[in-house]
Amino acid sequence: MLAATFFTYTNTNTFLKDAIKTEGTVIELIRSQSDDSVTYKPVVVFVSQEGEEIEFTSLSGSNPPSYSKGQAVEIFYLPDTPQKAEINGFFSLWGLPSILGALGSIFSTVGAGLLIVPMVKEREEKYLKQQGTPIQTKFKSVEIDTTLSVNGRHPFRITTQWQNPSTTEIHIFESNRLWYDPSEFITSDPITVFIERENPKKYFVDLSFLPKLAE
Repeated sequence: MLAATFFTYTNTNTFLKDAIKTEGTVIELIRSQSDDSVTYKPVVVFVSQEGEEIEFTSLSGSNPPSYSKGQAVEIFYLPDTPQKAEINGFFSLWGLPSILGALGSIFSTVGAGLLIVPMVKEREEKYLKQQGTPIQTKFKSVEIDTTLSVNGRHPFRITTQWQNPSTTEIHIFESNRLWYDPSEFITSDPITVFIERENPKKYFVDLSFLPKLAE
């Protein structure tokens, strides 16, 4: 979509550099219907530099109509091919690249997030395992994470608890998501959690004692 945005933007820019500006008149509104909407495209007539009467239908439509029959409009057309003309309006000229650009930006941001977030999380976990302080925490429960669902299935999380001896505060830790129920593999042994020494809110629950899920 971003590539199409660049292509349509460049095409419009090139068109405007070579185009001649003149005035035309809306002679008709063509009704265009899709599955769930109706739009109206203006048909415009104008006289070219050569004195030829040219009629064209705008590529953009709207509902309600942006123009009315008999309305005078400013247009651009190419002198060599006057049939290639368009109304001088933001949506007529820049609507397509604007829509493609907006959608392309949204999808690119989401796609980048899907790639970057796991990479950042993996680096943070690696740092905590190498530089963090290991503490021994008490197993509390296995919980189903209902905030995520894949093919109707929810992942599991292991919850542990630790009391900071320096502050006597209780800290709760949640593991990464697991796509199987780990309950039967959890013993009475403490579960290691790596924390950032000055900030226990940054942590990593070590689940290396669990079997790996087959691919």
